Amino acid sequence: MIKYNDAKLISIDLGGTKVNVGLIEDAKIIRKTSAKVPSIHNDEWCVINLIIDLIKEVARDSTIEGIYIGVPSIVDKKLGIVHEVQNIPAWNEVHLVSILKNEFNQVPVLMDNDANCFTVGEYFFGLGKGCKSIVGITLGTGLGAGIISENHLINGTNGGAGEFGMIPYKDGIIEDYCSGKFFKKHNSSGEILMQKATQGDQKALALFEKFGHHLGSAIKIIMYTVNPEKVIIGGAIAKSAIFFDKALKKSISNFAYKKVLNNFKVEYSTNSDIALLGATSLGYESCSKPI
Repeated sequence: MIKYNDAKLISIDLGGTKVNVGLIEDAKIIRKTSAKVPSIHNDEWCVINLIIDLIKEVARDSTIEGIYIGVPSIVDKKLGIVHEVQNIPAWNEVHLVSILKNEFNQVPVLMDNDANCFTVGEYFFGLGKGCKSIVGITLGTGLGAGIISENHLINGTNGGAGEFGMIPYKDGIIEDYCSGKFFKKHNSSGEILMQKATQGDQKALALFEKFGHHLGSAIKIIMYTVNPEKVIIGGAIAKSAIFFDKALKKSISNFAYKKVLNNFKVEYSTNSDIALLGATSLGYESCSKPI
């Protein structure tokens, strides 16, 4: 197993619309790059080749000793296969680990769900330090979540633990109301609405209030099922927290068990690179001790 602080490592955070790649050394990002995921990608190799090109860009002349990648979907960690990426339709069954090993001289490659990487990053380096139990939520094109319970990352039998976004809710699923899909249904985006809300636009402010209410409902489900010390929220939409946090807190205020509610926090990630740092922690068999 590679030790985190004695090697140059490549870390990849793949989202539905953007991919970030960093060169990590001694728990620090020393070089990084990013690119938009092509909106039309009928061929799985379109996105694979993009990732390979970005790795080469940040690696340059460095000797790489490991590649770590977070992807927004179900992951078979033993076989290194990505299954059914909801926001990259061409990725139905991609043998990503073997592809990257073959491309980069058989260096070790580890892969997990991107929300797991975010959560592990917060656990080791961010708002989750000192906690035994946290849930990380990423709000972007979709809603992803990772669970750390009693200092261990919970993957589930088939790597699907923490898919709260897929739970049925109202006339769809939680993700329809607690991600960029909610704003898209209203013919807008989180970024555009944040700009309007900053200018005091009442319709934008009202939409964020509704969003906060729905996200609060989702967090109550997490509280009832997982009972973490904290829920840590990250992703692009988290930057708009000032416009929905009050509605979120009001939504969770009627949680049935007041003792649980009094010992619970919702916090917002401030480190945009936390998922990159978290991905390189995947080499550890458990999260039992801070690095």
